[in-house]
Amino acid sequence: MSKESNNHTSPLLFVIRVLQGALIGLGAVLPGISGGVLSVIFGIYKPIMELLSNPIANFKTHVPKLIPVVIGGAVGFLGVANILAFFLEKYPDPSVCLFIGLIAGMLPSLFREAGEQGRSKGSYVSMVVCMCVIFAILIGLQMFSIEVKPNFAWFLFCGFCLALSLIAPGMSFSTLLMPLGLYTPFVDGIGHFDLSILIPGGIGALVTVICLAKAVNALFEHHYSIAFHGIIGIVIAATVMIIPVSGFKNPGEAVVNVICIVVGVALALALDKFNSQVKVE
Repeated sequence: MSKESNNHTSPLLFVIRVLQGALIGLGAVLPGISGGVLSVIFGIYKPIMELLSNPIANFKTHVPKLIPVVIGGAVGFLGVANILAFFLEKYPDPSVCLFIGLIAGMLPSLFREAGEQGRSKGSYVSMVVCMCVIFAILIGLQMFSIEVKPNFAWFLFCGFCLALSLIAPGMSFSTLLMPLGLYTPFVDGIGHFDLSILIPGGIGALVTVICLAKAVNALFEHHYSIAFHGIIGIVIAATVMIIPVSGFKNPGEAVVNVICIVVGVALALALDKFNSQVKVE
């Protein structure tokens, strides 16, 4: 009977994973949103890191599970992102509030998962320290707006930031690139498949993954609770920093934004409930 149940849930699970991948892709490209954060709250971060850190050993077990995520991620990053970019431009505050609600609704499950192997004082210290570091970085980026001229070297840096936003949840590459004036040309280049941007960006991302994936995965294997609580601190700080404060000054706009947050929370809780019921072998 369980086998029959799996047959029924597998197509639905595939669709859910594709949708999760699409949201991760969207989170990677939309300003202020971290694809890494969404991969964590969807429970996809760990298998991604395990695959990146040891692709040969984990290829057979991890790739089949992650294929729908990759498909969705590509659609979200290259396709749907263009559509949602329209809404982000026309209705920026409600769009961001929807993502804030999504992340906030997943925080309870994230905290629950962080405590699977117990908690210690170091876990909470890690959470607070990481939160403060991300606050400092993001506030610093907001304070110092530096324009640079896009070139091969800077697009290498863009690739580094893109990979870092997946490896280090909370580090939205758009947040890092926008103060430098690199976000728009980089995303436009990807959307138009401009090789002069794709090649250096791909090289930068690949080098970053090769250099950091093993270290991050080892950190989780040996210091699971400390690492995961650190991620929670990153998630909280990154989420707080994208709250559109100005969008709550007008009563009408405030109501719309609150509704979007509530909808995001509701969607996140529903998705978390589904994830807890469906076990992936």
